[in-house]
Amino acid sequence: MKILIVEDEPKTGDYLQQGLREAGFSVSLATTGLDGVHLAIEGEHDLLILDVMLPGMNGWQVLKYLQDQNRKLPVLFLTARDSVEDRVKGLELGADDYLVKPFSFAELLARVRTILRRGPPATEATTIVVADLELDLLRRRVTRRGRRIALTAKEFGLLELLMRRQGEVLPRSLIASQVWDMNFDSDTNVVEVAMRRLRIKIDDHVEPRLIQTIRGMGYVLESRERRP
Repeated sequence: MKILIVEDEPKTGDYLQQGLREAGFSVSLATTGLDGVHLAIEGEHDLLILDVMLPGMNGWQVLKYLQDQNRKLPVLFLTARDSVEDRVKGLELGADDYLVKPFSFAELLARVRTILRRGPPATEATTIVVADLELDLLRRRVTRRGRRIALTAKEFGLLELLMRRQGEVLPRSLIASQVWDMNFDSDTNVVEVAMRRLRIKIDDHVEPRLIQTIRGMGYVLESRERRP
């Protein structure tokens, strides 16, 4: 089994490498987010142990980038960021586990083995379809009723999030953290503005309307034609 560690603190990196090698794993170490992305894409690893506070590109951005590149790799966040908000963010971004520093190596090893027993992530479909709306993840194309819809990168990410979680009401704070990688600021209307533009492109003059605003709660994308 091959494990990639992305850790910028030398003592922690060396400690992890030595311990995991003694446990029988093959280990690679990157000390920056950019180097971690390069090794994750170029190499064949079974697990990524990822710090959050990294130079150049933080752990959140590393995970998001790998997902955008459709690089499926189990991820365990190992970080000093211990707030509930950080843990929730890490898991909602798609990490398989989250462990806070300082940590027990025995616990880390147990969590590593638990993740690896689950096996590699299932291969996901490259196309998401809701009613007559189709999103092609590989070609980065969106069509509705066969008509091509031009979206910006953020609009595409926003639509992908809504379609992946179709039928689920998504609060603005979650959308802001997952699409813009930022904590929600009540003085910022970036989500509302982007949602308005996306709705015009997706739903304008087309029935059924797929994007709905749930007052006081957030947004949901669903095909209400599916309801009995």
